[in-house]
Amino acid sequence: MARILVTGATGTVGRHAVALLREAGAEVVALSGADGDLRDPRTLPPLDGVTSALLVWPFATADGAKDVVRALAGRRVVYLSSAARRTSEREVERLVEEAAGEWAFLRPHAFAANALRWARQVRAGVVRGAYGAAGMPVVHERDVAAVAVRALLDAGHHGAAYALTGPETISQADQVRILSEVTGLAARWEELTPEQARAALSAGGWPSGAVEEVLRAQAELVRRPAPVTRAVEEVTKAPATSFREWAAEHAGAFRQVTRHTTRRRPGAAAAMRAARIHEFGDASVIRVDEVDVPRPGPGEVLVEVAATSFNPSEIGLRSGLLPEVFRASLPHTLGWDVSGTVVEAGPGAGDLAPGDRVFGMVDGAAAQYVVAPADVLAKAPAGIPLADAAAVPVAGLTAWQAVREHARITPGARVLVNGAGGGVGLFAVQLAKLAGAHVIATASPRSAAAVRRLGADEVIDYTTAPLPADVDVLLNLVPGGPAGQSRTTVSIAGGDGHFVMRYDPDELAALAALIDEGRLTVEIAESHPLTELARLHRRAEAGDLRGKITVLMG
Repeated sequence: MARILVTGATGTVGRHAVALLREAGAEVVALSGADGDLRDPRTLPPLDGVTSALLVWPFATADGAKDVVRALAGRRVVYLSSAARRTSEREVERLVEEAAGEWAFLRPHAFAANALRWARQVRAGVVRGAYGAAGMPVVHERDVAAVAVRALLDAGHHGAAYALTGPETISQADQVRILSEVTGLAARWEELTPEQARAALSAGGWPSGAVEEVLRAQAELVRRPAPVTRAVEEVTKAPATSFREWAAEHAGAFRQVTRHTTRRRPGAAAAMRAARIHEFGDASVIRVDEVDVPRPGPGEVLVEVAATSFNPSEIGLRSGLLPEVFRASLPHTLGWDVSGTVVEAGPGAGDLAPGDRVFGMVDGAAAQYVVAPADVLAKAPAGIPLADAAAVPVAGLTAWQAVREHARITPGARVLVNGAGGGVGLFAVQLAKLAGAHVIATASPRSAAAVRRLGADEVIDYTTAPLPADVDVLLNLVPGGPAGQSRTTVSIAGGDGHFVMRYDPDELAALAALIDEGRLTVEIAESHPLTELARLHRRAEAGDLRGKITVLMG
C-alpha cells in the first residue's frame, strides 16, 4: 500500500486530495497547520515508508522550504504551484527539481473557490470590483486534487508541469450572474474604477504590493483572457467541472450567514466596523470605528447589515441641529435605513429566525451588524438585491404616506411632483401613477431620464421652464417650492401641508409586495462602501447628490 504525505491536508486542495487518496486505498499521512510548522522539518511526522508527497506550501513565501524538501529527497513529490509562478513558487519548484526522485508541478489558474470571498456581498446583492470583464478559466479545487492523486499514484508524470483550468473562460461579472442564478439570491456585479478598487482592497488590509499585482493581473485578463487547457481531462479521464457546477455544490456557503468579524486580541469580543460621530460638527466628525458586535435581547434580532442608505436629514443629526427631533447621545452610530440578514434571534423574537432577509428603519444602521426589535422589521423583497432594499424605508414610506394618506390621490388627478429626481420623488412618481394620476414631474436634466422611465407623463426641466398651475395636487419635495398652485399641497420640505413620515412596518411590507410584483422599481443612483460616508455628506452639502445612495457593508 502506498504511504503518502499530504501537507496542507485541511486546505482547499489538500482535504480533497486526502479523501481521494483514501478512496484509492492509499495510506495517508495528513499534515495540517494544527499539527506543526511546515517550515520546520522537525515537526514533520515520521517519514518511514512514505513514498511520495503532495507539497502544499504557504502562500507567497519559500521560507523553510529548502530543509523540508531535503527531508523528502529521493521520493516522488507533487508540488502545488500556480500558473502565476511567483518568485517564491519558482524557488520551491527549483528545490523540488533538485531533491526529489520524481516530481510534477500543478499550476492551477484561478480557483473557483476564490468566489467564496464574495459570499457576504452576494447575500447583500451587490459585488463590487474592478475589471468585471476579466476572463479566467476558474478550476474546481477537487479537479486539482484529482490531478494530484493521479500524479502521486500513477507512473508517467515525472517532469510534468500541468497548467490546470476549468472547461471555460468566464468573466468575474458572469461568475456573479451564475451565483445569483444558482443560489436564487438577486445579485449583480458593480464595476469600480481601478482607483476605487485599490482603495477598497487597501482598506481591507491587503498589502500594497499584492493590491497592485491583483489589479495588473485583472487588467491583463480583460485584454487577454487566460486560455483553457485540457490537462484535467487528459490526466483524470474525466471532464473538468464547470463554474456553474461548482456554484451548485457550494450554494449553501453563499446563503448561510456567518459572522464575518474580527477579534482585536485573544479572548476579546467579536468586533465590527461602524460609522460613528463622537461630537457634532461638519462631515469630518464621521469616522469608522471598530466596536463590539451587539447581542440581541428579548424580542430583538441581530442583523448582518447588507446596506444602509444616505438620507439628507442625517446632516441635521450630524451637525447637532434640531436636537428635539434628532435625539442622539454620543458616540452615535449613523444610519436609519437598513437591509440585511438575521444572524441571531433573542427570546420572543416572533417569526424571525436566522437566515431571514429583512429591512426597516433602525438607529445605528451604518454598521456591519445592528440589533433591532423584531417587530419593526419587514421581510425584504426577494426580487431585488438585498442591499437595494435599504433604499426603501425612509424614502418609500414618505412617498407612500404623501400619496395615499395626505394627498389622497384619485384616478385622473393631475399631480405635480416637484423634485421628482430625489429618493422620495422617484417613489412618489410611481405611487401616483399606480393611483391612476396624470403625473407631471420636475427634474434636472441629469435626473429626467430616470423620472420618465419610472412613469412620469410629463417631465419639466425646472431650470428652464415654468411650473404648471392647473394641477389638482402638488407634492412638494424640495425647500422653497411653489405654493397655491393646486387644491391640495403636500410638502415634506416645509410650507403648507408639511408632514413628518411615520414609520410603519406594515406599510413597508406593502411596498415590498409592490416591488416583488414588479409594480414598483427601486432605482439606485450610486452605491459606496462605509468608508465613503463622510464624503457623501460633503457631496450632499455641496448639492452634488441625486437619487438614492446606498452604503454597502460587504
